Amino acid sequence: MTTSTAHATLPLAHGRWALDSDHTTVGFTIRHLGVAKVRGRFGAVSAELVIGPTLEDSTVTASVDLASIDTGNETRDAHLRSAELLDVEARTTMSYRSTQIRGEGSDWTLDGELTIGDVTRPLTLAIEFGGVEAFFDGTRHAGFEATGEIHRSDFGLDFGPLSAMLGDVVKIELDLQFIEPKVAAHSS
Repeated sequence: MTTSTAHATLPLAHGRWALDSDHTTVGFTIRHLGVAKVRGRFGAVSAELVIGPTLEDSTVTASVDLASIDTGNETRDAHLRSAELLDVEARTTMSYRSTQIRGEGSDWTLDGELTIGDVTRPLTLAIEFGGVEAFFDGTRHAGFEATGEIHRSDFGLDFGPLSAMLGDVVKIELDLQFIEPKVAAHSS
């Protein structure tokens, strides 16, 4: 069955879903010297999922503090933050804004724009919807896994002589949980 974006809806309550940052990971993988992978994550993330009556009315926005990079090695992380690499003084954030949501069931696609510093490029993410479950405090949480990849050179992340040591492809791996909005009581 094909889903038309004009009439399809997500199986989620309408409203603004807040990010559950305690149960969210924004991770990445990049090749080092072409022979091994270095994995990392960003610890400071904000995001919002707005569910409207249709997919066209639904959006996702996110912002990541680039200085919150963590590869498990403090020396490497300090070097990554430096002007020689990410230059977090000049590029403080990475942000994402969806432009289209499509799919059905547990498999979705999120099209959008990723901005790093002052460069914006399209980014499509494959989304696996994990479902909605109640948390111990009574709130309901929706879970998503998202994957995609970018070319760091597309964002002006050319590290001069160090570029030969790092792959150009950065694989993105997201595990996200959002908290269902509280339904406002109707007044008579």
